[in-house]
Amino acid sequence: MTVNQTPQVVTIAGSDSGGGAGIQADLKTFQARDVFGMSIVVALTAQNTLGVQSSLPIPCDFVAEQFDSLTADFRIRACKTGMLADKEHVQIVVQKLKEVDFGPLIVDPVMIAKGGHSLLQKEAVDCIKEELLPLASVLTPNIPEAEELIQQEIKTSEDMIQAAHVLQEMGVKNVVIKGGHSTDILAKDFVLLENSETFWMSSKRIETIKTHGTGDTFSSCIAAEIAKGKSVKEAIQIAKSFIQGAIEQEIFVGHGHGPTNHWANPVQDIIID
Repeated sequence: MTVNQTPQVVTIAGSDSGGGAGIQADLKTFQARDVFGMSIVVALTAQNTLGVQSSLPIPCDFVAEQFDSLTADFRIRACKTGMLADKEHVQIVVQKLKEVDFGPLIVDPVMIAKGGHSLLQKEAVDCIKEELLPLASVLTPNIPEAEELIQQEIKTSEDMIQAAHVLQEMGVKNVVIKGGHSTDILAKDFVLLENSETFWMSSKRIETIKTHGTGDTFSSCIAAEIAKGKSVKEAIQIAKSFIQGAIEQEIFVGHGHGPTNHWANPVQDIIID
């Protein structure tokens, strides 16, 4: 009998009741990328495309029980973190990640929702920097998140490069600084790999507000591809193609910052240089 051979991935994050971001976006991405997805719920939100109305952290002992339950049965080949709520929840996640073998860790340092609602308490940021980042195989901040982590403004391409190196010095193996918040004509992401290789990934910028869950989708695609045996470099490039397709091939849900399209086909016109 074949046991646990299907690639398995877990997301450790918050639930989005509106289905566009958080654990729901991660699970949709896992399904689209042909891996079996699981979840460890860290917090609940009352949320839709208009914003986050309320959030409720899950008791830390129950978060730990979810880790133990999955460890007892599954062979998890990659994992990712998203919204982790507060310092106490970051600490319990770090503790449990050190105890289990969930494969390479992709950290999406979720801090602020599209509507501006804070999703991470201030005191948790230092805990992420000091305790979670050294465990990360891949870190995927957007520009505002990278600015918060390094406490410096990022205005230029040179700033993005410098930020990636600073983050790598914090213990992260591979860093992707996402350029969606920049004012460049192209959406350009800078990648710094563990072996010091660097490259840019560029795609056409799409004028749309249907970008809810882009960070979750991008990082969970990386986790899925690594779980299937792709190299980190390949996984990052596939994720760029996947998220570009998910933004370009719109769906129409809600009245605000609508979600990306997890049914979309990856695009092939990503520029790697």
